[in-house]
Amino acid sequence: MGDVLAGIHATWEFEPDAVLIRFTRGTRGAPKLFHALGERRIPLEALESVALSPGKRGTVVLHAVPRPGADPLMDAASGQLKEGCDPYRLVLPAERETLAEYYADELRAVLPGGKTAPAASYLVSSVATPLQFKAYDGKATFDGDKVSFRWFWTGASSAKWKAGDQTFAVSELAGVEWRSPDVLDGHLRLLRRAGDLAADAPQPAQADQDPAAVVFGLGYGPVHESLPFAAAVLEAVQGASSASAPRPAPHDPAGVAERMRHLGELHSAGLVTDEEFSAKKAELLAEL
Repeated sequence: MGDVLAGIHATWEFEPDAVLIRFTRGTRGAPKLFHALGERRIPLEALESVALSPGKRGTVVLHAVPRPGADPLMDAASGQLKEGCDPYRLVLPAERETLAEYYADELRAVLPGGKTAPAASYLVSSVATPLQFKAYDGKATFDGDKVSFRWFWTGASSAKWKAGDQTFAVSELAGVEWRSPDVLDGHLRLLRRAGDLAADAPQPAQADQDPAAVVFGLGYGPVHESLPFAAAVLEAVQGASSASAPRPAPHDPAGVAERMRHLGELHSAGLVTDEEFSAKKAELLAEL
């Protein structure tokens, strides 16, 4: 499409294969999360649907819905974001409704429509590292390879002080649990891979007792800091899992040659038909 649609807190630029979302900096009333994200490129294959609906106080909302598993930010949020903080919502003045409907139709024309299968891997990149934020009981830092928690004596539990400051390699992690700081038990918890726990001990149920978690509080671990942090860790965990996935062992050329020789002998003896010989030979050649 190649056009630009400017909303109240963001601008959507329509590319042939993506929507480039630029969040307007310095806009009064804009969520701090938008300022933290800055700019996001959303491939069309990452979207499931798009809708246009009436907004509040003389506005309309163009809302794109990402596929499950396509965006680490939305995976980490797990439905906990307030409506106004959803980065896939573009709020426009009501007088632009006709224009917004046009772009909604243009997007619908290139999207598959209906429910789509979850994405096999993340299609939208999270914010760049390094990242850090202050929780109530410690400082969390992520450099792309490892997550570190450094405890504050004013907030950390005795269990965390006993365990000491913590560092977790991305390769040790299975995921991240983010509970919004807007709720009473807000926290960020690192989920460790099976077999990586010390003495296979289960993680404590309460985040304030878990050395693999930091807890939030009033002014600590705000959404615009802790959620991008969680998303970046999730993306790195998936990347590490893909890199460590076992790859098929290469075939031994000598072994394939020996099987080809044996197949030729069977064919010469009349135990394999011409069709069977040709089909099996093609299979063996494909293994090289």
